[in-house]
Amino acid sequence: MTQLNFERAAPEGSSQRRVMWVGKLTGAVICVAAVMCAAIVAVSRQSGSPSNAAPPAHAQPIRYLGVFEPGSPASYAGVDGFARAVGRQPNLVTYYSSWGEQFQRGFAETAYEHGASTIVEIDPDHISLAEIADGKYDPYLLSFANDVAAFNHQVIISFGHEMNGYWYTWGYHNTPATTFVAAWRHIVNLFGQHGVDNVKWLWQVNSLNSRTGPVQDWWPGSQYVSWVGISGYYYLPANTFENVFDPVFAAIRQFTQDPILIAETAVGPQAGQSRGIKDLFAGIRSQDYMGLVWFDQHSTGGLYQGENWRLEGNGAAISEFRKALKG
Repeated sequence: MTQLNFERAAPEGSSQRRVMWVGKLTGAVICVAAVMCAAIVAVSRQSGSPSNAAPPAHAQPIRYLGVFEPGSPASYAGVDGFARAVGRQPNLVTYYSSWGEQFQRGFAETAYEHGASTIVEIDPDHISLAEIADGKYDPYLLSFANDVAAFNHQVIISFGHEMNGYWYTWGYHNTPATTFVAAWRHIVNLFGQHGVDNVKWLWQVNSLNSRTGPVQDWWPGSQYVSWVGISGYYYLPANTFENVFDPVFAAIRQFTQDPILIAETAVGPQAGQSRGIKDLFAGIRSQDYMGLVWFDQHSTGGLYQGENWRLEGNGAAISEFRKALKG
């Protein structure tokens, strides 16, 4: 989870009408026809007649609704509780995996039974990424890969998320970007060489601030990435989709057109939850993001200490979330 996340936009068209007179009688006929057409259009609009216009942004469905629950992967109960609260089963569920931990197939099977794919956030904390790239940890990675292959359903793997931030050992100022890229490519290549083809690779960066590194430096190449993920939170009253997500979105679009998922997000009470949730969903639809993964946990430390991201038990936040989810 992000330890720091500072603050951070449709062209209007115009039309012109030109009337050409070809004799007085012809001009009169044209004018009458124009008036009749305008009347027909007005009646059509008032009666709700269908048109070929594109649906408004709020009508676009949220393709992916995901959640992280603090009890995962030991239990699925938290995900069930979240689903009841928001009125929809998530189709993505996240758990965080320490380096050396095996793939939690039981959790993934339960998620699959509920219509969800599992996102595994593999965190190489205090592990040499250079040694990963050199193959030292291949036995572990191959064991993990074989377990994922045996599961035989889609799994989304994110390795070393938020690497453009300074708060993790694998990230900015702590590990060179070139070393991260080498490790990422090695892992993806290893899975591919052993025929593990049920993985989507989620390359996940943090929203930008003055202390994050250039996201492009950490980019391994589109052939090594399936989805792009972004972490970003609303924790101040001034936080909006525009200042939290638009800068990193613009930076990402400089080097890839891969689909984007907000892979870790929430709106805290101090940011104004009802306003923030509405703004978050509106932003996702306006930018055609894939969807979001809600971090449904009470923060106990760091910059977000005391910030309760949980929806359960918060009637106003749940009501706004349900409304925003439906559009």
